[in-house]
Amino acid sequence: MLRLKILASVIPLAIVALFARGEFLAGPRPCIELSGTSVQIAALAWQAHRHVSFTSDPGRATVRVQISDNAEAADFTVIDDIDTAEDGACASSAPPLLVAISRNPSGSDPVIYLSRDGPAEHRIFVSSKSFSLLDAAALIVGARGERHRIEAASL
Repeated sequence: MLRLKILASVIPLAIVALFARGEFLAGPRPCIELSGTSVQIAALAWQAHRHVSFTSDPGRATVRVQISDNAEAADFTVIDDIDTAEDGACASSAPPLLVAISRNPSGSDPVIYLSRDGPAEHRIFVSSKSFSLLDAAALIVGARGERHRIEAASL
C-alpha cells in the first residue's frame, strides 16, 4: 500500500516537471544561430521571450517578409535534405532565445505579412524538411526583435 501511495505522488510530480521544461514535443525544434545567440521556436508559447504573429492583411503588418524563389536573392536561406536535425546544430553557451508564433498578438508584438510580392524588410528562401516558411519568418523577425509598426510615407 505504501508503494502505491509513493507511486501516486511521484507520477504527478514527473508530469509537472516535464510540463515545466516543455519537453512534451519530441524532437528538435527549428532554430538558427545569429551573432553567437541561438534562436529557437518555443515548444510552449508561455516559455517564449518573444512572440510574433502572422496576418493576411498587409495593412495590419508591422514587418513584411517576402518568399524568394531562389536562394541567391534571399537575405535568409534554409536548405536541408535531412530527415533529422544534427545534434548540437544550434548549441550555444547561453540559453536560446525562444520565439513563439501567437494567434492573439499583443500590441507590441511584430505582425508578419508573408507574401511572394515585395517590398519587404526580409527575403527568405526555404527548401527544408524541418523548417516551414512560417518557422523561418518567425525566427528571423523574432531574432531581430522588430516591434515597430510600418508607417506609410506621406507627402
